[in-house]
Amino acid sequence: MITARTGLLADPYFSATKLKYILDTVDGARDRAKRGELAFGTVDTWLIWNLTGGQVHATDATNAARTMLYDIHKGRWSQTICDLFDIPHEMLPEVRDCAADFGHTRADLFGHEIPILGVAGDQQAATIGQACFTPGMMKSTYGTGCFAVLNTGEMPVASSNKLLTTIAYQLDGTPTYALEGSIFIAGAVVQWLRDGLKVIRAAPETQGLADQADPGQDLILVPAFVGLGAPYWNPEARGAIFGMTRNSGPAEFARAALESVGYQTRDLLEAMQADWAREGAQPSLRVDGGMAANDYAMQFLSDIIGAPVDRPQVLETTALGAAWLAGMRAGVWPGMEDFAKGWAVEKQFTAAMGNDQRDARYARWKRAVSAVLGV
Repeated sequence: MITARTGLLADPYFSATKLKYILDTVDGARDRAKRGELAFGTVDTWLIWNLTGGQVHATDATNAARTMLYDIHKGRWSQTICDLFDIPHEMLPEVRDCAADFGHTRADLFGHEIPILGVAGDQQAATIGQACFTPGMMKSTYGTGCFAVLNTGEMPVASSNKLLTTIAYQLDGTPTYALEGSIFIAGAVVQWLRDGLKVIRAAPETQGLADQADPGQDLILVPAFVGLGAPYWNPEARGAIFGMTRNSGPAEFARAALESVGYQTRDLLEAMQADWAREGAQPSLRVDGGMAANDYAMQFLSDIIGAPVDRPQVLETTALGAAWLAGMRAGVWPGMEDFAKGWAVEKQFTAAMGNDQRDARYARWKRAVSAVLGV
């Protein structure tokens, strides 16, 4: 029922169970919530509340869709799910479009009032910033984790492969839906090399190390440090490295770490293709986020998915998407079509790996994941 209404899997990753825990364990919290003394929201709601001096308690449809309390089909909080978790409606924020009037900042903060006109969740804002406005267009953001989003248009697509059905953006009261796959560990695997193993001092060093790695070794790193996300959704899984020899060192570990992101992305893309097989889908993958700056990682990504990977001139697409929403609403930035024309590629990576090698390497990855999952 939760998946059918929210598009999400019932998982502690989302807000509803956390909120229930607070209401269940903090003395008097539920009664205070019913009296309107407590307010709930994702971080955007908290920011809006503070920026407006407590005048506006609101969120947008994309952030509401991440709470596991919002019916993405009816466009309202689900009474059934709120009753299930015993969460009072009085504490929930008003849900608005991504480009809408969210009030004005307090004058004392910046010297004068500033209208708040654009709000979107992290990955949805990146989807907008990548100008993925046409059904079939897809982007993948590589930060601490990785999030791939496929625009599916005005009709929500239910996943048979443990992907999330979500709202990509909502404008003029009309939601545009998407399939989303979440990888918990992407850039964080490089942080592990730096802070855990201490084999690098800075993230950019991984590119040079990967280039130096022994081609005769083929380590597979499954970075399930906090479980595995889509399409597996196993929070109890833990990481492992396969194929080590006595000669395996920092270079081989760095290469395996970067390649693990490519393998996980292919997992997501195959799940998306299985859920939404449609001709005319975008032939390339648009990438952004800090790890997208790593040429080795992006070339391997192109090799393992067998498709072009486009890195835009502006990597901070989340900020760009949020800025466009506000600027478009204010009338100082162009509309959707003109904004999309302004998107520009900085570098395109094309697959250089043969099909047999690609399939053989991916098969080794799948065996490694099966071992980690114990299946």
